[in-house]
Amino acid sequence: MKTIHLATLLTAALLATATAHAQSYPSKPIKAIVPFAAGSATDQIGRAFVQKMSEQLGQPIIIENKAGVNGMLGADAVAKAAPDGYTLMVGTNSTNAALKSLMKKLPYDQDTAFAPIGYMGSVPLIITVNNDVPAKNLKELVALAKAKPTQLTFASASTSQRVSTEVLMSMSGIQMTHVPYKSGPAAMTDLIGGQVNLFSADFAVTLPQVKAGKIRGLAVTSMQRSKAIPELPTVNEALGLKDYELIAYFAMFAPAGTPADVIAKLNKVLNAAANDKDIQEKFAAIGFETAPGTPEALAQRNKAETVKWAKAIRDAKIEAE
Repeated sequence: MKTIHLATLLTAALLATATAHAQSYPSKPIKAIVPFAAGSATDQIGRAFVQKMSEQLGQPIIIENKAGVNGMLGADAVAKAAPDGYTLMVGTNSTNAALKSLMKKLPYDQDTAFAPIGYMGSVPLIITVNNDVPAKNLKELVALAKAKPTQLTFASASTSQRVSTEVLMSMSGIQMTHVPYKSGPAAMTDLIGGQVNLFSADFAVTLPQVKAGKIRGLAVTSMQRSKAIPELPTVNEALGLKDYELIAYFAMFAPAGTPADVIAKLNKVLNAAANDKDIQEKFAAIGFETAPGTPEALAQRNKAETVKWAKAIRDAKIEAE
C-alpha cells in the first residue's frame, strides 16, 4: 500500500510540476530558427507570425536564420535542442516532408525528431526566366530546351524550388542543368544577371521582380491561377497537363518531447496569428493562404506530404545526395 501511495504522490507531483511549467511558460525569450535565408518567404512569413505570437505570450520570439542544405542545418539544430519550448522551428515541406527522400542520410530522424505545433499556410511558386531567354511562354521554353538539351540552366535553393523544376522537366521530357544555391535571394540575383536561365520560386522572391520587369514569369505551379498575378497560366494550362502541382507550405515545430501543455499554448497563439487580418492582408499579394489547425492535423498533413514528395522526387528521378 505504501508503494502505491508513493507512486500516486509522485505522479501528482509530476503533474503539478508540468502544469506549473505550462502556466509560467514562457518566462524568458524564445528562439525560432528559420532554416532558410533572410528575405525568403519562410523568413518573411515566420517573422510576421512570431511577432503576433510574442505579443500574446508576453515574451519576445527572436528569429535566427540558419540556412543551408535545403533547410537541413537549421532543422538539425532544432532536433537537437532542449525540448522545453524555448527553441522552435519555422519548418516547410523541405525540412519536414521532402528531405528524407533527397538525402541519403539525415543527422536526425525526420519523422520523430519534431513535435508539430501548427500549420501556418502555403504559397505557390512562379516559374521564371531571365529576360534574355528567347521564350515568351512555357511551351516555347520546353521547345527551346528540347532543341538544346542540358544547355539551359536552372537555379534552386530549397526542395520546393528544385523539385518543382525537376518534375516539370520529367513531365515535359526536357533536360536542364541544375545550379544549386544557398539562398533564394542569391539565386534571384544571378537569374536577373543572366548567370542562370530559369528559377522556380515562391512569390515572395519572384513576384516583385516579375512586376518590375526584371525577369519574365511563365506560369504558376498551383492547380488554379493566383489572384496575385492572374495573367499567368498554371503549368497545366500552359502545357496541356493535368496533374502538375507543387506548392510550398509553412508550419511550426518544436523538438520532440516538448510538454503537451506548452505545445497547446503555442498552437493557440499560432492559430490566432494565422487568423489575424494584418497577416492575411500582408501576404495575400504573394498568394499566401493561411490554414489554422491542431498539432494532430499538422502531423497527419506531414505524413501525407512526405508520401507525396517522395513520389514526386522518385518520378523526377532525383538521386539522393
